[in-house]
Amino acid sequence: MLPDPIHPAIVHLPVALAILLPLMAGGAFLLARRGTPIRTLWTGVVAAAALLAGSAWLAVETGEGQEERVEKIVSEGALETHEERANLFLALATGTLVLTLVGLAKDKVGRIGRVAATVAAVALLPAGYMVGHSGGQLVYRDGAAQAYTSANGESRGATEGKRASSGEEDGDDR
Repeated sequence: MLPDPIHPAIVHLPVALAILLPLMAGGAFLLARRGTPIRTLWTGVVAAAALLAGSAWLAVETGEGQEERVEKIVSEGALETHEERANLFLALATGTLVLTLVGLAKDKVGRIGRVAATVAAVALLPAGYMVGHSGGQLVYRDGAAQAYTSANGESRGATEGKRASSGEEDGDDR
């Protein structure tokens, strides 16, 4: 059975792959210096870049699918910021995938592609941080998770405010 909501279960994969991809590319260069053919090593980098781009696409799609429910709780501006950052991350991940594919070419074109792909993989790190940070703010600062945890879709802050105004106790002994 798939988790509901599915978006939070998926978003961690592209972030993890964005961290691993520059390490894999660097490792391929190091192992090539020890004699392993770079094009053989580079196929693993291409596979990781493909997983990254695919999982980033899936994260964007699942986020769009859950946007309507969350926008009842979270401001439109915060959601738009997160969506823009996610789309940028997806575009960069797709571009990085293309560069890794160029890295499979022979001779000078392949070398240029591999170096460019490695630089692009490093450039993904701040983009991944920014999209992850804005997503975390939606959940932890803005209460996006309340769209799935409260019975009526109201944020906890709104519910607590109603309790306080009606004189009800919170009942939370933390």
